[in-house]
Amino acid sequence: MNETERNVKYNKYVNAKIAKTKAFPSLFNAFWVGGLVCVLGQGINDLLLYFFPTMAEQTAWSYTLIALIFLASFLTGLGVFDRIGQFAGAGTIVPITGFSNSIASPAMDFKNEGIIYGLCVKMFSIAGPVIVIGIASSIIVGLIYLFI
Repeated sequence: MNETERNVKYNKYVNAKIAKTKAFPSLFNAFWVGGLVCVLGQGINDLLLYFFPTMAEQTAWSYTLIALIFLASFLTGLGVFDRIGQFAGAGTIVPITGFSNSIASPAMDFKNEGIIYGLCVKMFSIAGPVIVIGIASSIIVGLIYLFI
């Protein structure tokens, strides 16, 4: 069997085993759940500014992000966020809650390997490359901005 035939057979096998999803319901669920996450964030921010009128808007947004990160990590710990993620797909991944989940979930999965090799090392297995690329690209853009 040559390589092309093997690839064709493999692709048929994968297509037979892969979960079939319907595009419209998946997109619709991602849209409204992602929107709900954003509305929740806006609501937290508005409540902070309502109850603390002297608070700077930038400070309120910082506290809002902290609240959303905590909420997503807490729901990940309870196992609720994974069910929401299965239902909503990218609707939970795109906002900051998905980033929080990508750090909390591996940390929980490997907690029995110990604090150092489990929690500390594995918690950045998914989010680590994103952080590194974000920092590296911001340095490059900053240098370009500096010299132009």
